[in-house]
Amino acid sequence: MGGSGVIDIEKLHEYKDAFGFFARLLTYPEKLDFHPLVLEESVDYSHPAYASVLTFWNMMHEYSMESIEEMYVQTFDFQKQTTLYMTYAKFGDGKERGKMLVGLKETYQRFGLDINSSELSDYLPLMCEFLSAADWRGHEKEAAESLELVIAVMEDGTYHLLKALKKLESPYSHLIQALRDTLKACIIQEAAES
Repeated sequence: MGGSGVIDIEKLHEYKDAFGFFARLLTYPEKLDFHPLVLEESVDYSHPAYASVLTFWNMMHEYSMESIEEMYVQTFDFQKQTTLYMTYAKFGDGKERGKMLVGLKETYQRFGLDINSSELSDYLPLMCEFLSAADWRGHEKEAAESLELVIAVMEDGTYHLLKALKKLESPYSHLIQALRDTLKACIIQEAAES
């Protein structure tokens, strides 16, 4: 984020349902994920990413469930450039990535999310789930500093992911664009000093 803005804790809280929606739709697909209530309860027309979410939603409803499952696996499990591990594009399997993973895990634990799964802490659905589930109100100062790392990793990783998904003309590019738009809406832009 490069000091261009600060985290808007209230906006992050306001968009908890949307982050839950992103977490759900970025994990292996299930039929219930595409039930109309999932969209209605998560993102409404006033949400800054509504247009991108709706484009993704409508495109996915053109496919059979079997096709969606196959698309998911082909997109996220078999191609390095479209991995859901947000630090991989920048660090590969290097030592810097390990430090970043530890920092993310510590942030999750600080706000009550214990990672018991086999997923690494930079797994995008897990990161979205954290933003959906964590309660940082009442700890705004500490939260802003900790959440800056989470959001910076998400912004950087989704930038690379979005470029790769657009090249593939994947419907998931619209979902990632929606996530990026939501993150952007949670940043208060600081005015440039004269």
